[in-house]
Amino acid sequence: MPKMTIITLVTAALAAFVPAAAVQAEEIKENPLQGEAGMPDKAGHLEVNGINYYYEIRGEGEPLLLLHGGLGQIEMFGANLKTLQDKRQVIGVDLQGHGRTPLGNRPIDIPAIGADMAELVEKLGYDKVDVLGYSFGGGVALQMAAQAPDKVRRLVIASAPFARNGFFPEMLPQQAAVSGAMAEMMKETPMYKSYAAVAPDVSEFPKLLDAMGAAMRGDYDASDAVAKLSMPVMLIFGDSDMIRPEHIVEFYQKLGGGLRDAGWMRENMAKNRLAILPGLTHYETFAAPALVSTALPFLNGETSTQSWAGQVDNN
Repeated sequence: MPKMTIITLVTAALAAFVPAAAVQAEEIKENPLQGEAGMPDKAGHLEVNGINYYYEIRGEGEPLLLLHGGLGQIEMFGANLKTLQDKRQVIGVDLQGHGRTPLGNRPIDIPAIGADMAELVEKLGYDKVDVLGYSFGGGVALQMAAQAPDKVRRLVIASAPFARNGFFPEMLPQQAAVSGAMAEMMKETPMYKSYAAVAPDVSEFPKLLDAMGAAMRGDYDASDAVAKLSMPVMLIFGDSDMIRPEHIVEFYQKLGGGLRDAGWMRENMAKNRLAILPGLTHYETFAAPALVSTALPFLNGETSTQSWAGQVDNN
């Protein structure tokens, strides 16, 4: 099977510090994926609902929970991780079965992992965090925010549909084919190499593929969860994403955007935002600088845009 086909199959997939008493930190070990981001300030494992999640804390400032995509780990954001930790206190988590977090004995279920994330940040001593999730992590972020809106200040969902039918139709049988039988042929892919660089038990990789395949074969529609999002939300997609453009628009409309003209004084402006990043596919968005340059102003509550009336009045 060609390498790019394999990649397509599987990639579809406010404290400034943490109180010392909240969790027992572990010795921080270097790994070949750290790149420019360097060593985290704190790291450890924290058991939540039977899953022993690995987390890292980097930088200072407003806390930002960062959630990676399927078959990735914290470091898959590349240089974006360094950019974020220079501006924020980043709480990175390896999601169930990924990176340094063991799979455990529970199926991979996005709503359950979302509930885990709300409990994890509370155990780490945070009252409220901003959340940025990509793809699989975007689905987790959606579920976390819907189930525990009091824990999420602002939310960015990148390259994640709210329902399974949001993917282009040709993606669905490819996602359904993911299983442990693919493990050997994936040995030269970035997914396996990055997993093997940090995973405590590399022999679990086929089990992770089985679990992710089972999760992707299940139908889902999180419209009810979308309706519960009370905080400001930004959606970010690449213009060549694996998510159908019609679905992206529907997602934004469910959040109250794209329903009418905003008005020349922005009087009908929706509180939520939609960004389509040019020239990006699903397999590049997580590491593209445009992801952070688009998300950070929103997460910071910043806007440099004036209405036409405001521009005239200020001249």
